[in-house]
Amino acid sequence: MNIKEKISHSVVSAIESIYGVTMPQSEVVIQETKKEFTGEFTVLTFPFVKSVKSAPELIADQIGTHLLQQDENIVGYNVLKGFLNLELSQNALHEILRSINSDSDYWRFPSNGQSVMVEFASPNTNKPLHLGHIRNILLGWSTNKILSANGYNVIKTQVVNNRGIAICKSMLAWQLWGEGSTPASTGIKGDHFVGDYYVLFEQKFKEEYAVWQESPEANSILTNKKPTEVSDVAFFKQYKNECFNNYSKLGASAREMLIHWEDSDPVTIALWEKMNGWVYEGFDITYAKLGVDFDKIYYESDTYLLGKSIVDKGLASQTFYRKDDGSVWIDLENQGLDQKLVLRSDGTSVYITQDLGTAEVRFEEFGVKRMVYVVADEQNYHFQVLFAISKALKAPYADGLFHLSYGMVELPSGRMKSREGTVVDADDLIDEVIREARNMAEERGEIGALEPAAREDILRKIGMGALKYFMIKVNPQKKMIFDPKESVDMQGNTGPYIQNAYVRIQSILRKSTDVNNSTVDFTSHVIEEAEKQILLLILQYKEVLAQAAKEMDPSAIAAYCYQLAKAFHKFYHDCPILSAESESAILFRIQLSKIVSSALYEGMDLLGIEMPDRM
Repeated sequence: MNIKEKISHSVVSAIESIYGVTMPQSEVVIQETKKEFTGEFTVLTFPFVKSVKSAPELIADQIGTHLLQQDENIVGYNVLKGFLNLELSQNALHEILRSINSDSDYWRFPSNGQSVMVEFASPNTNKPLHLGHIRNILLGWSTNKILSANGYNVIKTQVVNNRGIAICKSMLAWQLWGEGSTPASTGIKGDHFVGDYYVLFEQKFKEEYAVWQESPEANSILTNKKPTEVSDVAFFKQYKNECFNNYSKLGASAREMLIHWEDSDPVTIALWEKMNGWVYEGFDITYAKLGVDFDKIYYESDTYLLGKSIVDKGLASQTFYRKDDGSVWIDLENQGLDQKLVLRSDGTSVYITQDLGTAEVRFEEFGVKRMVYVVADEQNYHFQVLFAISKALKAPYADGLFHLSYGMVELPSGRMKSREGTVVDADDLIDEVIREARNMAEERGEIGALEPAAREDILRKIGMGALKYFMIKVNPQKKMIFDPKESVDMQGNTGPYIQNAYVRIQSILRKSTDVNNSTVDFTSHVIEEAEKQILLLILQYKEVLAQAAKEMDPSAIAAYCYQLAKAFHKFYHDCPILSAESESAILFRIQLSKIVSSALYEGMDLLGIEMPDRM
């Protein structure tokens, strides 16, 4: 039983003793006391008013008096309206440290026997992973770690979008202009190699489109279709997709290739498998750099036909209806979501159909009733519809579906466009933050004496810590700008700032070998304010962990780690540790530093961040 649970129990006993009322412990709300008031914990008495039939301020005063007399953990109290602020005894504060020290499982909750699937990454195989994917992947990985620490069995998954017209564009470009080159022959990473051909296709189509605009056919369309108030340039900019679908030779060839793929043409399938294989190899390299892996990978080439049986069931139950042209729909207007197509008139699936089928397969395969989809906020409507349809179909997992929606990430230079080849590749960004970490380390000069391999490993940890923390510290729902140089700043709200607190502690522990063997009882040390604040922060760890899982918000863990690191840096500056005034103070501060070290290590690990021993 931790100190907050003990106080809660004492409050229940006080209410029964004073008022003769049995109060459920769940009704006792205890918060950290605000810094401007004296005390460590605050009990809210407003929930007791109805049961004890007294004013909140009087209740607070009476409970405070009782606790001061009966609970050895309490040495003082003050009342502000219905808020009872409690002051903890030195023994209670020392007990916090002792209880955490003795609990090897303090940093995580026991298994709750529940499984949850987290889907993240889910890239397209026509281009490499980029800046936007990094935010997705890091949020997904951190969510997985947080849920796991909360006792869930987490299945990590992704759906690779490995089919469709975009993939055919890359394939066709390689056929036409690749001249048999490969990632091996060019020295280009597989996903970059294939992505370059996607960009090349778009460039060639632009050239074709520019020539076509001067043709008699284009002039005839311009004369017959262009509104008078629209310029020729604006009209053709809007007409580009229609040209691709109806007049472009490249467009016709790409669509023909897609038809061949859907017909399982052996030559087309062989090319598709070869080029996708190059991409998968490239993806795996980037995933390894980011430190992520997956338990199950689904491929759209396997899942795009799923869901048709669900449509049949929905028709039978009259959840769906069929229009005269044969297409199948669901009416979600009463939920503000309009009417939604679930099957085309030609019998082919749409994305919603596919996602319904994939969810069903996942439930059958893993028995998961909770599924988290990490997908950008551009797809908010899609997931509202998916979840609404699942509920309408009474799927057993319908109430456990969650869309972890996140905002767009940009660079200081602005947005990126993959078709134009202006996207920042994930690999390039990783290299850049490590380069920034190297520049920072060279300025400080503290790891120069290490062996090259050890030095590079530290630089990798600092660079990746900077990248991951900067991405995760922003609430997922907010848009963000990623600045590589700012991310490695040792003085701001950054990964390296937090890592530096951990590194300081490792340095202290390396120097304290002899001191640690002392038999002096450090509980005689009178705990100072800076030390107390750190203890209370450590006590909040599991509350933050539980809240982060409940809200699917890894940024809460990042904020906690920053707050704790900042408190330790202040403590380190204000309170001597190895040169403290007494041996009991030295031993206490070493133990306190160890606990902070563990909290930072565990908390940053939840963000996928490794901690260096030196920097």
